[in-house]
Amino acid sequence: MTKLAEDHELPQKILRFRSIGKLKSTYSDSLQELIHPETGRIHTSFNQTITVTGRLSSSDPNLQNIPVRGKEGKEIRQAFIPEKGSLLVSADYSQIELRILAHCAEDEILIDAFKNDEDIHTRTALEVFQVFPDFITDDLRRQAKAINFGIVYGMSSFGLAKELGISRKMAQTYIDNYFARYSGVKSFIDNTIAQTRQTRETSTLLGRKRHLAEINSSNANIRKFAERAAINTPIQGSAADLIKLAMINMDKALKKNKMKSKMLISVHDEIVFEVPEKEQEALVSLAKDVMENVFDLKVPLKVNIGVGANWAEAH
Repeated sequence: MTKLAEDHELPQKILRFRSIGKLKSTYSDSLQELIHPETGRIHTSFNQTITVTGRLSSSDPNLQNIPVRGKEGKEIRQAFIPEKGSLLVSADYSQIELRILAHCAEDEILIDAFKNDEDIHTRTALEVFQVFPDFITDDLRRQAKAINFGIVYGMSSFGLAKELGISRKMAQTYIDNYFARYSGVKSFIDNTIAQTRQTRETSTLLGRKRHLAEINSSNANIRKFAERAAINTPIQGSAADLIKLAMINMDKALKKNKMKSKMLISVHDEIVFEVPEKEQEALVSLAKDVMENVFDLKVPLKVNIGVGANWAEAH
């Protein structure tokens, strides 16, 4: 349908109808029915053992799936507000998975880019497409971003070609160029897969293990899936561990400083706080300090802070 929408307005309208219908049924209608009669709030359940990466998941309702993009999605987020006299503060790790990749791979170019606070997607565009900085367009940066995250998720040339709308041959050229420049990442991937074949398990930076006996399967599809898991578990799994550790440390810090600010929810790499207006400055400073120093990586951790009267403004 998405492919057809490029050539005709009818599939565009059908996709639009589906999108609006899902937002209405999943959020604007159902969330109103879930408001607790006593607290006037919506309460979710957090699950420790649902996701393979180790991240907390949210259910009944899933508040981690509130739309971020699009006009309607932002309007839904505007409905999430703090109690009177408070603000919402969003503390979001910047590119934490790519920073963990730089640490694990010990890749000099990645480490240098993060230490110098460069735009990592622009840097990748320079390395992969081999052009001068003045020739980096928004489209080239977008393609470089897809390559960066595709590498983390173990994306194949087929997947990257589909993502970027290019030929598989061109996608493979981009991947080859990436590994030629980021040789540390290539070594990390090869060594991780080889080691996992021997031990049949992989682990995060904090030592949480994931068993992957199927990495030696004779079935190519099963084996390839396990290889991708072997690569991204140390990355995504470590990111999950660090966000949990950050929440534990933030809880201790809030109690130590006798603050009334509260953690409400974690969404991927973001922690959302409800903060009394008089504690805003202190909470922002505390969150950056705690979260950016949660673990000693070879590159600095960076946290972006947003503040607002609702979730849309804060994020």
